[in-house]
Amino acid sequence: MIRWMYAFLAILPLLLGAVRADAGERFIVLQSTTSTQNSGLFDYILPKFEQATGIQVRVVAVGTGQALRNAARGDGDVVLVHSPADEARFVAEGHGILHCRVFYNDFVIVGPNLDPAGVGGLRDAAEALRRIAAAGREGRVVFLSRGDESGTHKKERALWRAAGLDPTAESGSWYREAGAGMGATLNMAAGLGAYTLTDRGTWLSFANRRDLEVLVEGDPRLFNPYGVMVVNPKRHPHVRFAEAKAFRDWLISEAGQRAVASYRVHGVQLFHPDVRCGDMPTPEARP
Repeated sequence: MIRWMYAFLAILPLLLGAVRADAGERFIVLQSTTSTQNSGLFDYILPKFEQATGIQVRVVAVGTGQALRNAARGDGDVVLVHSPADEARFVAEGHGILHCRVFYNDFVIVGPNLDPAGVGGLRDAAEALRRIAAAGREGRVVFLSRGDESGTHKKERALWRAAGLDPTAESGSWYREAGAGMGATLNMAAGLGAYTLTDRGTWLSFANRRDLEVLVEGDPRLFNPYGVMVVNPKRHPHVRFAEAKAFRDWLISEAGQRAVASYRVHGVQLFHPDVRCGDMPTPEARP
């Protein structure tokens, strides 16, 4: 017991020093999506923000639904996700403030290059899903859903509704649910030779394509806007409001938007600047 006390007293200054160092460090916890992480966007823009402000960003990359649930519990200072209806609800329920749309890209349907469902070249995503479902019921194809309540999963479900179908009743047959992030889902789709919905940013950053290719794109319903919000400090007084607001303000500033626009993979621009704060158009309306 005595030896334990001496050992504890010996390391106590180190522990206190670590606490003081952490207390003096300026950082925020950013709840965000796997797509912004998997696409490499954060690796590119966050060092620019940190250099400009001295504020470190600690990213929690999960699906949009989980990111919003985490933030609603106060487990984060700022949120960057891509589900406009859920973002509006988050603000309306008092969890978030200073909401802005900040950039966009689009979703695409990818699948095997042999395309047994015959959807290649379609610009109507709902018609493509109807064809995939018909081919799936014939045992010719598999569609792989993220199945994780992410923004991508919510978009997929909206597209199935537009197609007049509910494939979850057939889950486990031709329709399968990964329950995983976008990168893992694409890896699984590549292994299965399956169709899936992905954001273009993650797709362009994805190396393990095997025989997958983009088959359906260009439908206005595939528009994919991202929004940023500060977690409401009135709900959660521990929120680092000044630092979180600094991140939001930088992201909508000319410097932040320029950083987003300049990020490219294989020479292709992944995200397009688009600052809209307050009242915003419906998510289906491409600017």
